[in-house]
Amino acid sequence: MTVLATIDWIIILLYFTLILGIAWWVIRQKNDSSDEYFLAGRNLGWFVVGASIFASNIGSEHLVGLAGSGATDGVALAHYELHAWCLLVLGWVLAPFYMRSRVFTMPEFLERRFSGTARVILSLISLVAYVLTKIAVGIFAGGIVFGVLMPEISFMGLDSFWIGSILVIILTGVYTILGGLKAVAYTESIQTVILIFGSILVTYYGLDALGGWGELRRIAGSEMFNLWKPLVPEGMEGTWAPVRTDTTMAWYFNANYPWLGMLFCAPIIGLWYWCTDQYIVQRTLGAANLSEARRGTIAAALLKLLPVFIFIIPGMIAFALAISGRMDSIATEMLDGQGRLVTANAQQAFPLLVATVLPTGIRGLVVAGLLAALMSSLAGVFNASSTLFTMDFYNKFRPGTSEQNLVRIGRIATAAMVIIGLAWIPVIQGSRGLYDYLQSVQGYLAPPIFVVFFFGIFFKRMNAKGALAALGIGFAMGLFRLVVDTPVALSQGFAYPEGSFLWIVNNTFFQYYSLLIFLVSATAMVGVSYATAPPPLEKIQGLAFGMVSAEDRAEVKSSYSRADVLWSVLVVVLILIAYVYFSG
Repeated sequence: MTVLATIDWIIILLYFTLILGIAWWVIRQKNDSSDEYFLAGRNLGWFVVGASIFASNIGSEHLVGLAGSGATDGVALAHYELHAWCLLVLGWVLAPFYMRSRVFTMPEFLERRFSGTARVILSLISLVAYVLTKIAVGIFAGGIVFGVLMPEISFMGLDSFWIGSILVIILTGVYTILGGLKAVAYTESIQTVILIFGSILVTYYGLDALGGWGELRRIAGSEMFNLWKPLVPEGMEGTWAPVRTDTTMAWYFNANYPWLGMLFCAPIIGLWYWCTDQYIVQRTLGAANLSEARRGTIAAALLKLLPVFIFIIPGMIAFALAISGRMDSIATEMLDGQGRLVTANAQQAFPLLVATVLPTGIRGLVVAGLLAALMSSLAGVFNASSTLFTMDFYNKFRPGTSEQNLVRIGRIATAAMVIIGLAWIPVIQGSRGLYDYLQSVQGYLAPPIFVVFFFGIFFKRMNAKGALAALGIGFAMGLFRLVVDTPVALSQGFAYPEGSFLWIVNNTFFQYYSLLIFLVSATAMVGVSYATAPPPLEKIQGLAFGMVSAEDRAEVKSSYSRADVLWSVLVVVLILIAYVYFSG
């Protein structure tokens, strides 16, 4: 396998110089108020908002997970990428409420709409989830990239996995600590360009090595191009046996068909992630005004359609190159002795393409894009976590804290997240099964958050007691499933007695369990709200439909143009075209 040449290393060095130079330029600007540090002075333009949202979402786990799923299941997981319409919901429906409230965090919005208790619960759950999922999974996926692309290095007993992970975490942590959201957003804008351009080159050179798009369709077959196929191995239909797949990152209950979960559950998770998660929405809160915020979400929605072609398709290309015999180096890594794809090794599909099909020089640019993906996702979670801790815990329980002290605490909190990230490296390195297991966490935590935000905004009758009931019951159900799943996920030999209650819970397809949490949480919120007194109207003024003044409605109407509408329609049309084309 080809290693990085001198020119590749020079390009990678230039990339780091560019990123750190931009970060230094931002750091030198005034950054001593909480608005400046946590929300970039609420002065971000639409391109920075959109590019930053996209870069925060596209981490190294996408390069590993999406490309791996392309190699094993074709376009099946493109459903998640085609949820770009959720960003339109953020921009057109929720952003007016968020921008009007002038909040720093999503939990703070819940406090305005419901109660301080709801704010604390959501902040705590979000912080724990960020540590367990975004940091952990990002480092794991980055380790796979380092392992394939970097030469074997040994320094003071540390291999390339350790050295690469430590350097990227520390460099990302430094500019995030010093520059806050503005440094994160501006560096992510550049990283987005590098990542997209580099990934397009991988697709181009991969197709060139294979013989073109038609050859990919011929080798992969119609099933690989079918969005609606059931993700159940042939011969297992209708059985109760649990089937685990490393690339789709879920446990399936084979009496059911996963496309049902994609159709009904995935949108709930998508709307939670894109419309209510601090990790994403913080960029919108930092926009200069509602117009820039909305246009940023439209731009992010257009960018979000790209991963199907720049991550999933390269995974399919790697699969086709391997089984067709056109690329022995890829076949050696991805196939077993009988020429069959090794599911676990499919995670290496994207970095293998980078290492084999790209010419010298281009390879360095694409590796810079891979590093950009890792750095942008880590910077996003570092910044979001420090904002949650500072504004939802420290500032809440120590009111009256000076602006300078809030910024100082924010920097300390970011440094703490960097240390936690470093501490996670040996855990992730030794627990390869942890990656796919953690992907289900969001399926168990998202439904109650979705319920309280969307029901709270769409129905003014929902009250604080109803919100607490939904959060409490929903999170309890999610945590129960995690406790049940953990022994099975982390121990090869552990299993519950077949047919027992815990066995059924563990083997229920995670999206269907997620739907159950949603239904129970929604019922609890509506039932408790209507069984208790309605919220005071003055408390929810401007925070729910039916409580928006004529002046606010006029302001929203004046904040968009015909072009905004047309670009939004284009996003929906492109999604529909993708669903029609990828139907087998």
